[in-house]
Amino acid sequence: MLTWSLPLLILVLLAVVLWFWAIFDVSRCNFKNQKNKMLFFFFILVAPILGSIIYFQIKKSFISKEKKSFKPNFNTTS
Repeated sequence: MLTWSLPLLILVLLAVVLWFWAIFDVSRCNFKNQKNKMLFFFFILVAPILGSIIYFQIKKSFISKEKKSFKPNFNTTS
């Protein structure tokens, strides 16, 4: 039992790091459609390891190449 504890601990830590990395990446990426962002986020939360792996494999087709820009419009008149 003791011989399996260290490799199992390493696998669990790697899975947790992958999960947090995927959540962080979903929150930072500029998706073409916000529905896709919510679907990926939900899928990663429901199935952490499988969701993270699938997200990193297919994310390029859902992410916009444009950088995020902050363009506030303060010149509104009512």
